Amino acid sequence: MNASTLHKTAADCAEELPGAQLEHPFGPEWEVFKVRGKVFMLMTEVPGRPVVILKADPGEAAALREQYSHITPGYHMNKNHWITLESGEGVDKELVEELVIDSYRLVVAHLPRAVRPVDPRTYGTGRRAAR
Repeated sequence: MNASTLHKTAADCAEELPGAQLEHPFGPEWEVFKVRGKVFMLMTEVPGRPVVILKADPGEAAALREQYSHITPGYHMNKNHWITLESGEGVDKELVEELVIDSYRLVVAHLPRAVRPVDPRTYGTGRRAAR
């Protein structure tokens, strides 16, 4: 995936998620996607390179960083719980969508049950591509 399509692919996926909202709390250069007021994805450019910052399970985040050279610790975020995704070889639409949905599900799982827009245990599991 090239740099010009990374943000579009991630944003298109996030916009389809139930209860997701786009905000700009840090200015126009940061797109922040939230569900019920909790951040699950940030998009910006880090010295001119488009990046997507996503929540990830710490064990999964470590495995992703080992497997993909374009996945690094979360930019300006907790390095154990967030990852930064850049465009490049091995980064495709399916991977981006899977990471966005995983991030969303992690955040939804920590919301009170009464305000969860979906069941995080089952939402999106039918779309998952095998790694």
